[in-house]
Amino acid sequence: DPTRNPSGSSGGSSAGAAANFGLVAIGEDTAGSIRGPAAVANLVGLRPTLELVSTHGMMPANPTHDTMGPITRTVTDAARVLDAIAGYDAADPITARAWGRVPETYTAFLQADALAGARIGVLRSPQDSNTDPSSADYRKVRSVMDRAIAELDAAGATVVDSIDIAELALLGEIGNRFETEAATDVYLAELRDPPYTTFADILLSGRVNPWRARGMMDYVGQTTDDPGYLVVTKNRAAVRAAVLAVMAEHDLDALAYATFDHQPQPIAPDVETNPGPDDRYGWGDNRQLSPAIGFPALTVPAGFTSDALPVGLELLSRPFTEGLLLGLGFAYEQATGHRRPPSTTPRLGGR
Repeated sequence: DPTRNPSGSSGGSSAGAAANFGLVAIGEDTAGSIRGPAAVANLVGLRPTLELVSTHGMMPANPTHDTMGPITRTVTDAARVLDAIAGYDAADPITARAWGRVPETYTAFLQADALAGARIGVLRSPQDSNTDPSSADYRKVRSVMDRAIAELDAAGATVVDSIDIAELALLGEIGNRFETEAATDVYLAELRDPPYTTFADILLSGRVNPWRARGMMDYVGQTTDDPGYLVVTKNRAAVRAAVLAVMAEHDLDALAYATFDHQPQPIAPDVETNPGPDDRYGWGDNRQLSPAIGFPALTVPAGFTSDALPVGLELLSRPFTEGLLLGLGFAYEQATGHRRPPSTTPRLGGR
């Protein structure tokens, strides 16, 4: 639906992939820009483990959150792209942690029965304070998710419902504004003749969404020496430990939840002339967990609401378990077939 928000910075890439304008797309995910655009475009999106894929040459936002991953029409395509981009890059030293953890091919995990015997924990509680469980919009998404959970069960998974992780309340306090300015300035300094040389210059250029620029001016002057950065770091560690503990306690292979608890929001008619906070990606955002703790997460099409809008089922697991997630996603995809091409885009003819 071109009247709905495509979910941010990789929205153009996902729309292009959904419309068959390209075979695959690569998204940059700091806080959700692989999985969000994929979910609202009825696509597959994989945010990998933080250390698995090099980010060398990518404009940074928060280096301890930033990564890149595939946005594709099928899980198979996502696995093939990951084969091409995963692994050690000397230009990005953090990828040394991936050494010995990259399989010969991720396609080996794509088995139609991968869900059989898998233990999936369901997170039902909203992870976004802006979620409105009393709204009709929320109930439309919840209806799709209830069906998706039943489909996981029917495909052979053991569903452990209503997993509770109290520390997820800390997700709202993990917003990291302390790395952005310094990382952006370093990136700009490495470019040849950049039009702007500092993060502040970009914000003051008049070429940034005014509402966005005003909000990001608060990032100027923030550094990792600020006491607030220690709070963010401690909160991330607490959430990471809590997730691992719950998964161990219940012997879980993965956690499952909706990528968004609300439908994609309509684009305001005056969004370009009068931008504001209501023009964001939408409410009910459950994408923060994966970047907050550095764990991989995969969103796959879960079906459509009664308004014919797509819903993404997100699966999250431990670091370097991309093969497991791709296998689970593939089995779900094959069992359900929820992906369908957009009716607004004509089929491309062959030559």
